[in-house]
Amino acid sequence: MLIDTHCHLTKDDYQNLDDVIKDMDGIMITSGCNMKTNLEVVELVEKYDNVYGTLGIHPEDVDEFNEDDISFIEKNLNNPKIVAIGEIGLDYHWTIDNKDIQKDIFMSQLSLAEKYNKPVVIHSRDAIQDTYDILKKFNLKGSIHCFNSSVEMAKEFIKLGYKIGVGGTLTFKNSIRLQNVIKSLDINDIILETDSPYLSPEPFRGSINNPKNVYYTALKLSNLKNMDIKDILNITNSNAVKLFDLKHYK
Repeated sequence: MLIDTHCHLTKDDYQNLDDVIKDMDGIMITSGCNMKTNLEVVELVEKYDNVYGTLGIHPEDVDEFNEDDISFIEKNLNNPKIVAIGEIGLDYHWTIDNKDIQKDIFMSQLSLAEKYNKPVVIHSRDAIQDTYDILKKFNLKGSIHCFNSSVEMAKEFIKLGYKIGVGGTLTFKNSIRLQNVIKSLDINDIILETDSPYLSPEPFRGSINNPKNVYYTALKLSNLKNMDIKDILNITNSNAVKLFDLKHYK
């Protein structure tokens, strides 16, 4: 059984979305990023037993944000298959002109998560210190999606109650730094993800990613940790089930 804790199952990215979902032997958590994809998330979790979802406004989408977006997220948090608020966070890679807007919308969603006792799925790109400084103001748990920082920062997030999300980049030949970071962490602090349709692992790098490829990240992790892949999957699955309260997991 596989669990992909972070993917984007969007109609725009997959011509064969039904086949992709049916081909996954396990659970997928699909993340919304804006109103359009949040609507798709709600549709998918109702249609498929093995699809759970998160709702959020991604930092790259804050310029199109309006208050109705937050209202929609809040309205759907009573759905037991909406397991977290995300993908939310900060991204200074493409622009820093809207830093203040990013922070405001990030904090408003964190406040919503705190109000409803929901985990959060955090995006942080070129903004790791600001992300940490904001998260430590809240009493929350969640995942640091696609982690790509230092061992020291990973351990600080773990102290706050976060799991470290690891995906296909771990398998890249030029990801030695990330591999060394992940080797230094306790397996109980790690969850597996794909970020599909992005970041396909080796040996599929460059092609459209899909949730079943989480297996190849697990395989790489088993090599780095010198552990049996069955143990890797059992532990990381358990981590995901506890974090996201996946009640229907078997």
